[in-house]
Amino acid sequence: MQGRLAVLFDRNAGRRASVTAALAASGCAVHLCASVSDLSFDSGRLQPCVVIIAFDSLLANAVLVETDKLHAIDRRLAVIFIVASGSEDIAIAAVRSGVKDYLREPLDLDALTSTVRRCLESTASRKSHSNSRQSSGAATNVFVGSSRPMREASEYLRHVARSQATALVTGETGTGKELAARFIHDGSDRRRGPFVSVNCAAIPDTLLESELFGHESGAFTGAGHSREGLLQQANGGTIFLDEVGDLTMQAQPKILRAIEAREIQRVGGRRPDKLDVRIVGATNQDLESAVEEGRFRKDLYFRLNVTRIHLPPLRERPSDIVELLDHYLHQLNSGRGAKRVELSAETVTALQAYSWPGNVRELKNLVEAILVCPPIGCVGVGDLPEDFRRRLQRVCDLPAAERRRLIEALLTAKWNKSRAATMLHCSRMTLYRKMAKYSVLTSDDVHVVSHPAVTPFLRKSAK
Repeated sequence: MQGRLAVLFDRNAGRRASVTAALAASGCAVHLCASVSDLSFDSGRLQPCVVIIAFDSLLANAVLVETDKLHAIDRRLAVIFIVASGSEDIAIAAVRSGVKDYLREPLDLDALTSTVRRCLESTASRKSHSNSRQSSGAATNVFVGSSRPMREASEYLRHVARSQATALVTGETGTGKELAARFIHDGSDRRRGPFVSVNCAAIPDTLLESELFGHESGAFTGAGHSREGLLQQANGGTIFLDEVGDLTMQAQPKILRAIEAREIQRVGGRRPDKLDVRIVGATNQDLESAVEEGRFRKDLYFRLNVTRIHLPPLRERPSDIVELLDHYLHQLNSGRGAKRVELSAETVTALQAYSWPGNVRELKNLVEAILVCPPIGCVGVGDLPEDFRRRLQRVCDLPAAERRRLIEALLTAKWNKSRAATMLHCSRMTLYRKMAKYSVLTSDDVHVVSHPAVTPFLRKSAK
């Protein structure tokens, strides 16, 4: 954290001194803010990497208002709350405001410094991403987003890139599988060689051999001249077999032989050609189930599945949504000479609650649609494309079952958040997000929610 700056507001002199000393020991300078109302002013002037706000429930409203101002200055600014005495309402409001972490008293200084370090690493990662690749061609970053799943995926991809192993990238449509494959190529010793992408689902069996392996002149009707196949075009580099799970049973053994023998033979050719290529496959299918059902060869699966990278869907990492929106708003709007487009707080909240079935690709497409004719002022929910608003409304009407499970877990756990989170197999912060998403009553209202006359009504109203 050497040379970085944090802004701190804390009325408690003892805790203020402890936090300042802990951050200073980690190499992070601290600017002490005199009042809550000075937070946005000081942050705009000093441009810190993180803002830490310690407060009790009496200051909650003022702090939340100031947090919105901070994010109006810079939506990516990491804000951390230290709450001496706060209700679940404050925790939910913190999640809605995009607060990076929410720590309670008694304060664990190690947890605080770890959180600050993660925030600073995320900032550095975004800056390195904006600088694109180094002159050597090596990749510096792969995904936008500082959530734990994305940090882990990026770190593992770096290890995979440095190896020569065949790789398999899995994940839903739109999660960035080709981006991961390109990152593997750009971070490897093969980065100066070609990167060839093949959509396996788009090649009919009748053309597969010719497309992948090439053909000699006169090999079949219409083959007027020799042609190099895609595998040969990738020699010295990487070939990306996208949608590899869609290969037919007739095509799979031909791919398997090329991987195993490291050689190919053109259609109509008399001798095999050596092949020096790294293979990265990708699929949105469950290949293990496909193997069990006889739709995918077991030997090919094991050849591809040497190293495996799974990309989680966007709905499982909602904390990345704001960073992705900010990234694409900046990236797609740069060079247009237009005023920076901002999303209203209501719009951001709605987009964070959306399930994103098309994942990052759907989010990027939405930003592109917004920028075609951006409104004057902030983008409100009503300014979103009509087809997306319909999808948003349908999704908002769907999650009755999840809301029921949430309420039932809270009631069973007697409103103990840690126990309820364990029952739902999620973290406390994810639980808070779900409570905010479904407007679930807080602990102050537990006697109302648990009343036998009210609980059925709540469940009915959630349908």
